Amino acid sequence: MKTSKVSIIGSGFVGSTTAFAIMDAGLVSDIVLVDINREKSEAEAMDLTHGAAFVKTVNITAGLIDDTVNSDLIIITAGIGPKPGETRLDILNKNIPIFKDIVPKLVQFSPNALFLVVSNPVDILTYITYKFSGLPAHRVIGSGTVLDTSRFKSILSKQFEVDARNIHAYIIGEHGDSEIAAWSTIKIAGMGIEEYCKLDKLEFNEEFKEYITDEVKHAAYEIINRKGYTNYAVALAVRRITEAILGDEQSILTVSGLLDGENNLHDVYMAMPCIVGRNGIRKIIPIPLSNDESEKLNHSANILKDIIQKSDINI
Repeated sequence: MKTSKVSIIGSGFVGSTTAFAIMDAGLVSDIVLVDINREKSEAEAMDLTHGAAFVKTVNITAGLIDDTVNSDLIIITAGIGPKPGETRLDILNKNIPIFKDIVPKLVQFSPNALFLVVSNPVDILTYITYKFSGLPAHRVIGSGTVLDTSRFKSILSKQFEVDARNIHAYIIGEHGDSEIAAWSTIKIAGMGIEEYCKLDKLEFNEEFKEYITDEVKHAAYEIINRKGYTNYAVALAVRRITEAILGDEQSILTVSGLLDGENNLHDVYMAMPCIVGRNGIRKIIPIPLSNDESEKLNHSANILKDIIQKSDINI
């Protein structure tokens, strides 16, 4: 893996844990932390730097936007989170001015960088980043449902007592309440899930599917209710995407990309299996879905488009 510089915008729970995950994996030579709270980013950089004896050599600094110059990858975790009772539209309208301010500046200092958006609502903020940046869509990526897909595999692995890494499954669509579990595409040892359930003497029905899907969708809420935020798994998901990009792996990950006809959807950022490498998204894979899954995917897209139309994006 060649020398790379990653800048992380936002040094909160997700941004700082992402920096730790990337540092621990030895993926880059330089990490720059940028936060509106300069003392916070400086403290995080200092804390991370003190672990230098335990990881591959990496230069970690806190800085301003101009310190992100010549980044290979810019990860955006900054933004205003939801308060009780707020909708995704409420959150979006608060974050639009922030992204409108920082994204063009980041592009100015790193015109060749890839952008990876993690802030929520991630699909819409990735679309906004694409619009404000003026960059080609393949270089603007959302973290999408990479984490949701991992949660899906984790929950299935407990049900089947099979290593999560040997379960091929996807959560697609919005990273949010309208996301879809693509049951028809699941493979375990080359078998579809219904066939595998018969082999394992497990009942596969709508009740089973609904239970698992709800577990995936509500996982983040459960964690937030108990500790106030999520950070570890999402940081590992971002680390995995970073690894695929900087290592030019051509890995298939359910990141959020701009759909242009895939599954008959247009002009909307959503999570689908994508081939990801050094140049960003090489290809979005229009996977075959059941009629029910296709309807749900269209519904998810319409929700996202409706929010954008009602927002203050004004591009």
